[in-house]
Amino acid sequence: MDSVDSSVLRSALAWRREGHRVVLFTVVQTWGSSPRPPGAMLALRDDGRAAGSVSGGCIEDDLIARMHDGRIPETGIELITYGVTQEEAARFGLPCGGTLRLVQEPLGDPQWIAELLSRCDNHELVARQLELGTGAVQLFPAQADDALHLDGQTLRVVYGPRWRLLLIGAGQLSRYVSEMAHMLDFDVLICDPRQEFNHGWETSKARFVPGMPDDAVLSIVPDERTAIVALTHDPRLDDMALLTALKSSAFYVGALGSLGNSRKRRERLALFDLSEDEIDRLHGPIGLHIGSHTPAEIAVSLLAEVIAVKNGVALTQKKQPKPVVDQVA
Repeated sequence: MDSVDSSVLRSALAWRREGHRVVLFTVVQTWGSSPRPPGAMLALRDDGRAAGSVSGGCIEDDLIARMHDGRIPETGIELITYGVTQEEAARFGLPCGGTLRLVQEPLGDPQWIAELLSRCDNHELVARQLELGTGAVQLFPAQADDALHLDGQTLRVVYGPRWRLLLIGAGQLSRYVSEMAHMLDFDVLICDPRQEFNHGWETSKARFVPGMPDDAVLSIVPDERTAIVALTHDPRLDDMALLTALKSSAFYVGALGSLGNSRKRRERLALFDLSEDEIDRLHGPIGLHIGSHTPAEIAVSLLAEVIAVKNGVALTQKKQPKPVVDQVA
């Protein structure tokens, strides 16, 4: 669950606890082009105040008008469809004749929201099942490949923890990566046992993980929503983290270094208890090939690769090793 969805639920929880009537809208189906994907949410308060988004803005305006006009029932769950006709799609700003369907859910007891947020904060993946007929809500553990499901009786939506990025090293490059990753909604963690590098991070939203790199990797329990990148350029620190990270479930493990240094790193890792498949998981050199030279450009290159792997996109823009040409005397 990204920070936008988290903010929607936190707002809904706070409003209900303040005594407001709150209606939660969830995108459950889309056809054609749609500004927001299935699972996107909007919380709407009785005075028209809204948190979140289900479209580019026009549908939100219509929902707010419905609330002000008393056209949203206080009880009962409904399915609402926008954009059935070309005229309606144009009216509500849906591109290319797109259509989307929302579940309109008046919120009762908000305790499930508090529990859901708590479990996500503990880095759990949670499925919420809503009974459309009664409004009853149940929470279950979810799997990484679970998806939103809607049938005639229930709605099942998966909420997960934020994507995490653990950086080994607190040097200059890590500062650029940390700032950009935060804008991309990653929860940024940093480990660097070298105390002289840990100053100047006081205003950063990154969180430091104490201990040596291998202990830091173990302590966060990497899962399929975790990326780990070694950036110290010091094998004594980077390799410690990689030996543990490559055996974890982290979806991305990378290390800073040239083609030559990356080759030597793989040779070192092969001396330890790592299989060939585990070593092959290592991204190095890190980043997509965009001709980057400055720390900021390298950060863009790295995060572009991390996002591509996260989204299941083939890495077609990787820099390939130069072929070895036999020299003839």
